[in-house]
Amino acid sequence: MPCAPPLGALLRQFSAGSALACQPVEQGLLNRGYRLRTTRGRYFLKHHFDPDTADPAAIERRHRATQRLADLGVPVAPPLPGRDGRTVAVVGGHAYALYPWVEGRHRHGGQLTRGQCTRLGALLGAVHAALDHVMPPKNRTRPATGPHPVESADPTDTFALIDDLLGRVHRRTPPDAFDELARHRLVERRGLLERHTDRRPPPGGPVGWVHGDFHPFNLLYRGAAPAAIIDWDRLGVQPRAEEAVRAAAIFFLRPAGTLDLPKVRAYARAYRRAAQVTSTELAAAAHRVWWERLNDFWMLRWRYERGDTRADPQFPAASALVVWWTREYDAVAEAFTG
Repeated sequence: MPCAPPLGALLRQFSAGSALACQPVEQGLLNRGYRLRTTRGRYFLKHHFDPDTADPAAIERRHRATQRLADLGVPVAPPLPGRDGRTVAVVGGHAYALYPWVEGRHRHGGQLTRGQCTRLGALLGAVHAALDHVMPPKNRTRPATGPHPVESADPTDTFALIDDLLGRVHRRTPPDAFDELARHRLVERRGLLERHTDRRPPPGGPVGWVHGDFHPFNLLYRGAAPAAIIDWDRLGVQPRAEEAVRAAAIFFLRPAGTLDLPKVRAYARAYRRAAQVTSTELAAAAHRVWWERLNDFWMLRWRYERGDTRADPQFPAASALVVWWTREYDAVAEAFTG
């Protein structure tokens, strides 16, 4: 990724001195980030490159939300205001934001103790509770029976997608090892879906304000403690307990495609207490996320429809998880609710 942001104009806008060094930050699939050192200090410069989240007005609304969360003591790093008081600078038609550099590192669930897993669940629960407090009342949690219930994936569409992806895989000659794995998983997933079509969850699920993308690369640790939750681009109203389940399926995913269920249990208990979510709600969320994973092929779509291979390394474990989760469905459900 080239380091080519318009540094002069941006640093003048944010009164951040003169650039001494600029290095791209490699993590992140949608937007671009830079580690920046200037005569005034160290910063993180974010280029909002993804068109779905790059509207300056929407970015500033998310920025105001993170500032309110920081005021409540949630570990976040609000952006710095520019000379005009705004936190978004638009240069050359592109939106940028500047943050203080947060020293820390990302930690996967395998690097967390049981106690730290408890703290992680409590943190996400506190985030959901705080968002419900700081976001506008007119946008707070709507009932599951509201006019726009959250639909689950339609298996009819999934079968058509599987056929399309298999066709794309078969047209690659000669196939490589990834193509062989993709073909195997697609055929396997079709069989699983055929056996479990009757388990499609109904529309609905309690919704509320969520981070939208809570995973290890969006949480920085300093020592044993979380230092900052970053990347709030997906902040929005979604089924809140499902975010807790999705996060667990990423944090506690082992390389072989299984979940560390004792750690999931510690995390889920703390989340339920902090967010005041019932076991019944979390069980329903776990079922919906399982179904979502059973029907989801975003990594293969990136590779075969868009020619984008950046998600390929995640595919072996993620695709194995669906199979294991289906086989161990009751044990996974008990980990989230016990």
